[in-house]
Amino acid sequence: MKKEQTVCFNIKVAWHAISRMYNEQASKYGYTAAVGFVLLNIDAQNGTPATKIAPELGMESHSLSRMLKKMEQDKLIYRKPDKSDKRLVKIFLTEKGKENKEIAKRVVKKFNTVVREEVPEEKLQVFFEVIAKINNIIAEKGIY
Repeated sequence: MKKEQTVCFNIKVAWHAISRMYNEQASKYGYTAAVGFVLLNIDAQNGTPATKIAPELGMESHSLSRMLKKMEQDKLIYRKPDKSDKRLVKIFLTEKGKENKEIAKRVVKKFNTVVREEVPEEKLQVFFEVIAKINNIIAEKGIY
């Protein structure tokens, strides 16, 4: 089997292209695509528990911790203990964080709009079904 015929090669190549594109956009604002994804996953009104962000983004918690520290230094976020459970720390967006979240939203929406203009809805639905199936196979089958 040629590498171009493998599922993982095609997913990896597409993801790297998307990542480069997002990083180019994020660099215009002095950030990375990863910071943009974190911003997008923080509830602007109620904050988000720090423990919820890493799993949603498929990140290791130690990588997220470093990133959150940097984001705090850049005044994009702040941390606050949860009112009902003091063991839980919530991440909140600063005004600067909210502004940058809006920029990240526009970038993601633009990409999705262009893809949706180029790829018929039926094909996108099949793509989403296939990706979901691949994720389920990985999660449930214990392949290795």
